[in-house]
Amino acid sequence: MQHIYDVAVVGFGPSGAVAAGLLGQAGLSTYVCDRSTEVYDKPRAIALDHEIMRVFQQLGVVDALKPWVEPFTPSEYYGVDGQLIKRLTMVDPPYPLGYTPSNVFTQPPVERLLRERAQGLPNVKVELGVTVHAIAQDAAGVTLQIESDDGCTEAVRARYVVGCDGAWSVVRESAGLKLEDLEFDEPWLVVDVRVNERGLAKLPKTSVQYCEPDRPSTLVIGPGNHRRWEISLHEDEDPKEAATPERTWQYLSRWLTRDDGELWRQASYRFHALVADRWRNGRVFIAGDAAHQQPPFLGQGMCQGVRDVANLSWKLAAVVKGDVSGAAAQSLLDSYGEERKAHVRELTSRIKQIGAVICERDVSKARQRDAQLLAEAGGVVKDVPRQEILPRLEAGTLSAVPSAARGTIFPQPRVLAGSHPVLMDQAFGCGWRLVVDDALTAPAQHGSSPAVISLGHHGVRECDGVVADWMRRHDCHAALVRPDHYVFGVAATQAQLSTLLAEYERHFGVASPRQAACA
Repeated sequence: MQHIYDVAVVGFGPSGAVAAGLLGQAGLSTYVCDRSTEVYDKPRAIALDHEIMRVFQQLGVVDALKPWVEPFTPSEYYGVDGQLIKRLTMVDPPYPLGYTPSNVFTQPPVERLLRERAQGLPNVKVELGVTVHAIAQDAAGVTLQIESDDGCTEAVRARYVVGCDGAWSVVRESAGLKLEDLEFDEPWLVVDVRVNERGLAKLPKTSVQYCEPDRPSTLVIGPGNHRRWEISLHEDEDPKEAATPERTWQYLSRWLTRDDGELWRQASYRFHALVADRWRNGRVFIAGDAAHQQPPFLGQGMCQGVRDVANLSWKLAAVVKGDVSGAAAQSLLDSYGEERKAHVRELTSRIKQIGAVICERDVSKARQRDAQLLAEAGGVVKDVPRQEILPRLEAGTLSAVPSAARGTIFPQPRVLAGSHPVLMDQAFGCGWRLVVDDALTAPAQHGSSPAVISLGHHGVRECDGVVADWMRRHDCHAALVRPDHYVFGVAATQAQLSTLLAEYERHFGVASPRQAACA
């Protein structure tokens, strides 16, 4: 009898590696394949935020990858006449999720660590140098037709398939899923340079947005001596020629000469804004670039793919392991696309708005923009902490009771475990968690119910008051948190807490924590 895996992941880039790692950690038998045998040796993504670092913590790789990650520098915006019009900085600590909110990183070594984590799990099988030609699903599972580099073919069976196979996804096409155009299409040149000491002395010490009508450009300070430029191309410029070394150095001449460093990567792109119309067809799902593409102005491309698989992995695990079944299971799996599509569309809309500000081509309108930004700052540019630009989840596996907290990411405080502070997820894991403060009586923990975390004087002490501040801001005393760290719902009273737990039970058909008698 042919072996059937719980899940097959097609594509072993960052999204696929994280998916395989999370599914493997959850105990699912997982098959993952990719046509490339090695990690691409040049950087494509350059930015990570704290939500993604928290996922890497969950995978157990966050300490190993820290040498390749650095905090994002402040970003300065310069207008039509070269004047400073805006300056963004980091929020002050304590950081809400336990990590610097915005980071730059070096992709190849980080991606290798993600792969190694998945490959090290005993229930994850990895095949590289193979190509998926087609998929076909039936009532019991999905069959993948696979060919290796030496021409050998095989059929792999899995209960579910996740396509993380990029913008030209075979999985997406085979499943009949289509991309919707969100109307953004511009030619850009992306250049990565390893800059030497002489070159570094010439460059700004912050990341820069050059909001210049003739040629909008971005300079990002990467880790170490890595610097990235994103340079807008005119429609009459040949993208292929722009990506040749000679022409690329001409574009960089404003900042550097050939003697100031070495080209690491240069590539011309058309920045698109696309999102899949559906993210699931039966037993087949898509994630990462297979499901969406967006302009890079907020550095969210790889982050979005990791969010996808973090959302999907716990839901697949719950269904495969029988924690939820029947109509509830189908609803849970459907909520993946419902949640992620809306989130990606809204974030892409915000990215487009930021891009429109940066890339205003009309000189008079650009001067109006500059004047408006300076007027909003009172005439003097001040340090402004980077605002939280990520939208919350609005629908899906969430409480029916609306609140400002529902669908947001729950913070990860440092808590005292014994005599040493640790991050909350390290102490209590990443399953369903009910976090309650001193104002309410925590229910008793039992069975398969959410882990109960009592924070405050009568429970676990947090070190910096991060959750206490969060509860105060959201006028609540309890939060039910999903395995992907998003808030299912909150409660301000003992009665609301009972209602919240009963709602969880209805969603999943399992017993909720018993309510302890009020003290």
